[in-house]
Amino acid sequence: MLILLLFFIGGLSVSAQAGDLIHDEAGLLSAGEAQELEALAERYGAEQGVDFLFLTTDSTGGQSIEGYMGDFFDRRADSTGREDAVLLTIDIGGREVYLAGFGTAERTLDSERVDLVLDRIIPEMRSGDYAGAFEETIVTSSEYMEYRPGVNPESIFLKTWFHLAVALLLAGIVVGSMLYNAGGRVTTTPGTYVDRDHTRVRSHSDRFRNKTVTRRKIPKNKDGGGFGGGGGMTGGGRSFSGGGRSF
Repeated sequence: MLILLLFFIGGLSVSAQAGDLIHDEAGLLSAGEAQELEALAERYGAEQGVDFLFLTTDSTGGQSIEGYMGDFFDRRADSTGREDAVLLTIDIGGREVYLAGFGTAERTLDSERVDLVLDRIIPEMRSGDYAGAFEETIVTSSEYMEYRPGVNPESIFLKTWFHLAVALLLAGIVVGSMLYNAGGRVTTTPGTYVDRDHTRVRSHSDRFRNKTVTRRKIPKNKDGGGFGGGGGMTGGGRSFSGGGRSF
């Protein structure tokens, strides 16, 4: 009976912890969406050893979204003792979003990678697909965290299509070289038949023909305005990577 009781208590604590990932104070998610995202966050979080957290609010009460996010995380970390987390915060009243990495995630999801994730989710934020934005945050962040810190996960040199293109190019060069060397080699050039002792340039002239001026319009950034990039420190003294956008 004691073993069964301990197992039951343990199960309750796990369930309580799993239910502590979604904090939808603004009511942006349906019950079904919240349940699905909770399960997704739990699964990916177990793989990466972090908590994927989702926080929404109608108003930050005059605080910056970064400060509001930091105070929330301090309270949660103090109560749970869990310091490793990725936290997506949405202030629907101010139309702002902030993504931060704490603990080990500060290194594996640095501020540059945070910006890349924000590039992915801003279109979903603008269309009101907040569940899709959080799902994209979980999946993309988890993917980026698999790379060694300091490596740009969107680098062209890491793309499969680039590796395939290089392989095809090298194969083409090798085959072309073999075909070129398979035929006879031409040993004469135009210079072979020029009598250089009796050939001279008598005169030369330069003639200006025309001038072309090209104008290029510098495109404006179409994404939401950025703010608070580079991370920072919470009021409780916890450092984090992060970045924010308006949407």
